[in-house]
Amino acid sequence: MPARHRSRQRALQVMFQADARHQPVDEAIRNFYETLYSNETQEAPGADHMPPRPEPDEFMELLARGTFDRLASIDEQITQRSAHWRIERMPTVDRNILRLAIYEMQVLETPAAVVIDEALELGRQFSGPESVSFLNGVLDAVRKGAKS
Repeated sequence: MPARHRSRQRALQVMFQADARHQPVDEAIRNFYETLYSNETQEAPGADHMPPRPEPDEFMELLARGTFDRLASIDEQITQRSAHWRIERMPTVDRNILRLAIYEMQVLETPAAVVIDEALELGRQFSGPESVSFLNGVLDAVRKGAKS
């Protein structure tokens, strides 16, 4: 699995946790790393061998923090482009896939085709088939809006 794809998955997990638990993104990131470390510790053979803490995922942290910092403006764009869907009524995973994708497309300037493809893959992995067309429609509208 490419490193960036894994980082996007991790950023989605962090954003989902921050959103669902109404917690600051830094706390969600810290909890994410603690979970990784505790999972590695449980799987380690022998009690006297402690595996090293996981390396920080800089791209995941950039995505999560950057998205969280621009949440109000990103949510406004989602609201404008998702007819008949209030953002708080969207499935949490879909809402956060959209947030991360819009941040990456607009702020990090990752090519829109790459971002949309990755977002749709996250939708297939973590949401449902009906979500993929919804995600595609909103992100395509965002992409087209950025060109005008």
